[in-house]
Amino acid sequence: VQLQASGGGLVQIGGSLRLSCAASEINVSSTSMTWYRQAPGKERELVARISQRGGTYFADFVKGRFTLSRDIAKNSAFLQMHMLEPEDTAVYYCNIQEWWGQGTLVTVSS
Repeated sequence: VQLQASGGGLVQIGGSLRLSCAASEINVSSTSMTWYRQAPGKERELVARISQRGGTYFADFVKGRFTLSRDIAKNSAFLQMHMLEPEDTAVYYCNIQEWWGQGTLVTVSS
């Protein structure tokens, strides 16, 4: 199983980004996927999760700003981020069971 995360970059405060996580050797529709992030000097924290059935969970600090979706045809999942804040600056990782994507850096600047 491989997870390929992408979509990070530099964005201004209040901007938006969409992170993608493309999976191989496992169907994203058959399992839950979780997004984590790790800011410099901080521990990795859970950001959001989409369940096998499509239910979603969001950490309080992103609730109302981030959304989750999946594209079955592309075997990918997406984390849409709006109203980004400097505190959202981190490396974002997608995770399925014991497999992790390589991380994609999001930097929010003023």
